[in-house]
Amino acid sequence: MIGRAMPNYNSLSQEIQDRMIEDKANGRQNPFAFCDEKVIRREMDHDIANLWRPAFVRDVEKIIHCPYYGRYMDKTQVFSFVKNDDVSRRALHVQYVSRVARNIGKALKLNLDLIEAQALGHDIGHTPFGHAGEKKLSELLYADTGRYFNHNIHSARVLDRIFPCNLSLQTLDGIICHNGELESQEYSPKPYDSFEIFDQKMEDCYTDKANIKKLVPATLEGCVVRVSDIIAYLGKDRQDAMKLGLIDSASVFEGGAIGRSNAEIINNMIVNIIENSYGKSYIQMDEEYFTAFSHAKSENYEKIYNDKSMEKVYNEKVYPMFEKMYTELLKQAKEMNTESIFYRHHMKYIIEQTKPYRRLNDYRDERPEDLVVDFMASMTDDYFVDLYSYLFPDSNMKIDYKGYFD
Repeated sequence: MIGRAMPNYNSLSQEIQDRMIEDKANGRQNPFAFCDEKVIRREMDHDIANLWRPAFVRDVEKIIHCPYYGRYMDKTQVFSFVKNDDVSRRALHVQYVSRVARNIGKALKLNLDLIEAQALGHDIGHTPFGHAGEKKLSELLYADTGRYFNHNIHSARVLDRIFPCNLSLQTLDGIICHNGELESQEYSPKPYDSFEIFDQKMEDCYTDKANIKKLVPATLEGCVVRVSDIIAYLGKDRQDAMKLGLIDSASVFEGGAIGRSNAEIINNMIVNIIENSYGKSYIQMDEEYFTAFSHAKSENYEKIYNDKSMEKVYNEKVYPMFEKMYTELLKQAKEMNTESIFYRHHMKYIIEQTKPYRRLNDYRDERPEDLVVDFMASMTDDYFVDLYSYLFPDSNMKIDYKGYFD
């Protein structure tokens, strides 16, 4: 088509392809892959692996059967105020991350079950209304407790304390370390082997927001998931922005070595990472690709994420709604009236849903502020809107969605 650049899909070098074929023919394994036999759980006498349900398959199944997993379907990925079934929600995003990460992981002969568990669980603690909701909930929690909220830390809290799934240390570590806002040219794992260290990492992120940027995955699989999180959203968010008319086409982006479109970015990033990481103890991309990768993320912020119209709705409606709801729910949490919405829709729900679990802590002993944050972070966008209307029927605060026929 005239005026339209042809897509560019790179391939692995013949040298790397030959090595991969030879290694496969000779049954060579990756010595840096995490092996199932080294799995660590809080309760090692429970969830013992067997031939038909290996260690990290168990983690995958625990995550997808967690009651909060289904709530991915109605949580904002980037675009909150539109009704459009073709625009990504968080449920699709975690699947995209899993697919990209398993593609890389399979080529590198890593533990695909561990990768899948980390990918599918990495955003389960995310708030309604995406990073805007996360930002506001952190401000509210900090104002009351001096502690910060981060969705990646909260994802581990969901799967370790709210629903004590007895997930492996390796899966939980990959979840807290997935931070899709931080790109690096090289990802080298920093192994550790105790929940005492993991718990301290969690606590450090609650007390100092700078520590969230210091987290490094303990496994090579966690490093793959971390970079795949960015690969998965970079081009897909551009597709969604085009569907909504925020940008005309991918041609508004520079592209560079990785390309402009979703398909180009996914293919070319996967190829370059495999090319530079095969047989190594770390994940790496070359300098040209890293420069293009970082620039592409900056372009997304400039042309998509910093959209003034969305920010206006957040500031004038969503944030005030968060504040008012938090205040009301905190009041209910301190009173613990069994007839309140807080008790019936959160406390009673958690108590009943976790009866089959082997709980190490009594959830009712948690601080009221933490219980409220747990409840609000668990909400889908629609539930948040409906609950606000229920709690404050006379409020003039209302979120207007762009409908299918607008």
